[in-house]
This record gives sequence, C-alpha cells and structure tokens, in this order.
Amino acid sequence: MNGLIIGRFQPFHKGHLEALSFALSKVDKLWLGIGSSNKPNQKENPFSADERKEMILSSIDDSISKRIQIYHIPDLEDHKTWIENIDSIVPKFEIVFTNDELTQLLYSKRGTNVISVPFKDREILSGTNIRKKIVKDQNWQQLVPNGTKSVLLKIGANKRLKSL
Repeated sequence: MNGLIIGRFQPFHKGHLEALSFALSKVDKLWLGIGSSNKPNQKENPFSADERKEMILSSIDDSISKRIQIYHIPDLEDHKTWIENIDSIVPKFEIVFTNDELTQLLYSKRGTNVISVPFKDREILSGTNIRKKIVKDQNWQQLVPNGTKSVLLKIGANKRLKSL
C-alpha cells in the first residue's frame, strides 16, 4: 500500500522525521510531496524545493530512503485543480497523511483514507520557530537532523533569512 504526505519542510526538522516514521509504519511506500515548490524565496518559504529535498535526503537513513520518493508539489489557486495536479505528479496512493483541515476535507470527499499525524513538540518543532531561532542566532541545531543542519549551514540560511 502507498501513502502520500505533503509538507513545506521549511526547514525539514525532527518533527517531520517523526511524521515520516509514523507514515512508514502504515504503508509500504511513501510519496513525499514538497509543497509550495513553485514559490520564490520569501520569509515563509525561504528554501527552494531542491534545497528542501537535499535536507530530507541527507537526514534519512537507507531504510527510509528506499521506501520513499520525493515529488515537487506547486501551489495552485484552485483547490480542485491542486488535487488533480497532485494526481498527475504522484503515483497512485491509498492513504493521505495530513493535519491540514482543507487537505483532509478534499481527500475525504474523494473517498481517500486520511490519517492525522501525531505532532511531536509542535510549539518547538515548527518551521516558523526554527527560522526565528536561526535569525536571532539562538540554538536551533538540536531541532533539526544533522543532514538539515549541514544544508542550512552550507547555503547560509542565517544570512538569507535575515535578508528576507
């Protein structure tokens, strides 16, 4: 059985890693959609889809990487078109893992099984919180996997975030 999980991963953090593990405990293969893949660098979306993909791939071990495939999911203005576009990008799946109410509603209406993902330390492990800590030069490194940390340092995330 295949599943789909979509996230912005701005940046990919330990909560996202837990969500992947949870989803993989329910399916054989997991399609990982990098949302807002068409957005330019901006305050809420400071990292490109390719940078986020690099964060993910450098943060997971072989047992996970063998069971996932990553796809870029662009934002579209129309929700119906967005869902149809996902169908054209991602192979067939039976389960959607999401906590987003609109995504839950859209897929439930289609008869797709939707499963909520348990949050881990949501206030601390959020992209918004981590981006703020990076800008303020506070300790953020323990909130992200080592792979994400390496990518963020390599691309100069602190300087980028301060300029946005």
